Amino acid sequence: MDLLHNQQIDRRQFLTKTSLGLGGVALASLLNPASLFGQSPNTVTNGVLNGLHFAPKAKRVIYLFQSGGPSQMELFDYKPMLNKMVGEELPPSVRDGQRLTGMTSNQLSFPLAGSVFNFKQHGQSGAWVSELMPHTANIVDELCFIKSMHTEAINHDPAITFFQSGSQQNGRPSIGSWVSYGLGSDNQNLPSFCVLLSRGREGDQPLYAKLWGSGFLPSLHQGVQFRSGKDPVLYLNDPPGLKKSSRRRMLNYLKELHHLQYDRTMDPEINSRVAQYEMAYRMQSSVPETMDISNEPDSIYEMYGPDSRIPGTYAANCLLARRLAEKDVKFIQLYHQGWDQHGNLPNDIQIMTKSVDQPSAALVMDLKQRGLLDDTLVIWGGEFGRTNYSQGKLTKDNYGRDHHPRCFSLWMAGGGVKKGFTYGETCEFGYNIAKDPVHVHDFQATLLYLLGVDHEKLNFKHQGRRFRLTDVHGNIVKNIIA
Repeated sequence: MDLLHNQQIDRRQFLTKTSLGLGGVALASLLNPASLFGQSPNTVTNGVLNGLHFAPKAKRVIYLFQSGGPSQMELFDYKPMLNKMVGEELPPSVRDGQRLTGMTSNQLSFPLAGSVFNFKQHGQSGAWVSELMPHTANIVDELCFIKSMHTEAINHDPAITFFQSGSQQNGRPSIGSWVSYGLGSDNQNLPSFCVLLSRGREGDQPLYAKLWGSGFLPSLHQGVQFRSGKDPVLYLNDPPGLKKSSRRRMLNYLKELHHLQYDRTMDPEINSRVAQYEMAYRMQSSVPETMDISNEPDSIYEMYGPDSRIPGTYAANCLLARRLAEKDVKFIQLYHQGWDQHGNLPNDIQIMTKSVDQPSAALVMDLKQRGLLDDTLVIWGGEFGRTNYSQGKLTKDNYGRDHHPRCFSLWMAGGGVKKGFTYGETCEFGYNIAKDPVHVHDFQATLLYLLGVDHEKLNFKHQGRRFRLTDVHGNIVKNIIA
């Protein structure tokens, strides 16, 4: 006994070996953070931030990512000069030596291509919208257009990765993972970061799970992909013959084993793994309830369009996004493939706009009628824009457009941004930014600001360096904030 009393132990050993060791506290905070503070689960998050840096204007984000690069020339950035100069050569002074992709760098000429679709001004704001987007045109007074986005990447994979993670290189945490890491969840029975995929047409750029991965952050914060069909989340259901009570006992014993392992190794990923097991257990009842849209009234299906009755479509995913928002999921990411139109653009873009126009507008108005739009930030846009000249042969009714990172458009709604507002301008050729440029890092910094987070203070130390979503860049675009 005297030997035991005289044994020297350091601070780490004392804390980890006692019944209230760091392992127990950390695990408890992941499994049920509310229990640590005597509060109900719906009022406490398990994010790393002790408090928000700013008064939040949004509680959640729905990001409608249009994968492939929608052509701003055919949708929102009206350029009558291009129609006047159709077929004429792009002036070298306008291009000014900008880097081109390998698909057009060998072209001998760059004929200007005006849009074959008509534009009109809509709403009290007078926003210009193409005839391809009539439903979006009806809600322009709810939208904040940014027409001066620009990025550094010129090809799809690095450009999408840059938008989603703040880096063109693989391995960084996605924007949804950063939000989950910082703010946690307001619903303990659903992931704080949910992902839904859809496709407008075949033969487009692929998407990879790295886009919603957690990178070097704890794996608890990676996006959870929801699929159409009877198993929305893979491997969620118990194997045949396993009772719920048996599953619960197994998780209890597994938690004890992981706790012992944590005490020995102090590896935080062990606690993340157990938290994921527990989340999966709770999701067995919450996911089927959330994903079951059969009880939605006919008026809602009509609002979102006929595709909303077809699981896995963009329209159905927009409806699911609203349901997830109602459940206080923090970050809801939709990816819609099909926007890469290097040729046959007039035909293919009609396929894409038909798939997204009505459901995107319906989502905004559905959130508004339920009182959710004011604190939900909705974002619509892709990884870059398209060129003002035709890729390949230009004819009267057919042309294509190459990738264009120098300027493009997106829109936002709700969540503290100005309504019926347009920010930024491009030149008369639609090739360069003429006013108020917004870089990808500026966009990311502004998104975090609207959630109450200072992008410079949400960071994570990895391999001896502190990383953040915006790297060492990013300025809040204050002029779009209501």
